[in-house]
Amino acid sequence: MRRTFKLGEEIIREGAWGDSIYVIRRGAASVELAGTGSRAIVAELGPGDVCGDMAFLEQGKATAAVIAKDEEVGVDEINTRELGEILEAFPRLASRFYRSLALILVQRLRATTRELGREMALRDRRD
Repeated sequence: MRRTFKLGEEIIREGAWGDSIYVIRRGAASVELAGTGSRAIVAELGPGDVCGDMAFLEQGKATAAVIAKDEEVGVDEINTRELGEILEAFPRLASRFYRSLALILVQRLRATTRELGREMALRDRRD
């Protein structure tokens, strides 16, 4: 289903059950973690990026919020229950789908590792 979110609206609410996967089609969004009085932006998303996939894989709650960062952010929303039914009916499609999700997660982990390495190097220079 095609959906549009306005600037500042939550595409995914942190802590909500992961009942959909979203593909950003137009605009930008940020992945944010709530702190004790502020929010930390941990990633920026744009066209072609996927969100909601971790909650889908874990069949659990979203670990972060995804917030629309443009006047209008267009997404394709895929209901996880319906997606599960399709993947059960088409095992070859399921294999390709899960491989694609694995590659997305690998790319995110590499980016996080690079960022952590940069932060550690900066800290070492200050000490």
